[in-house]
Amino acid sequence: MGAAASLYSAACYAHGKFASGIPYPITLSAVISLSGWLPCSRTLRGKMESSHIAARRAASLPILLSHGRADEVVSYRNAERSSDTLRSSGFLYLHFKSYNGLGHYTIPEEMDDVGKWLSSRLGLDRSR
Repeated sequence: MGAAASLYSAACYAHGKFASGIPYPITLSAVISLSGWLPCSRTLRGKMESSHIAARRAASLPILLSHGRADEVVSYRNAERSSDTLRSSGFLYLHFKSYNGLGHYTIPEEMDDVGKWLSSRLGLDRSR
């Protein structure tokens, strides 16, 4: 559920509020989703198209979706659909990374990729 919560947070951040109408209280610098899915996929595109501010936030928010092709809990197809929905809703700074043979767990290669992605997106790799 953490990955779904992170993608929902990305949508709420871009839109500026939760589905309930309560303002979204923080600014996100990056979003990571491991073995997850997008819970608000049916309404996301309309929300992004209705606001220039939302579209601008969506286009500039770095998102990493990482998913195993053998995930037995959240199907790989669900992850692909989530990625497609985010892209078509204006989340252009999105990277989708798949792992052959990976189920609903992490492996060192995935964690290394997450660390590298996060460091580069947050400018942490410049100090080396």
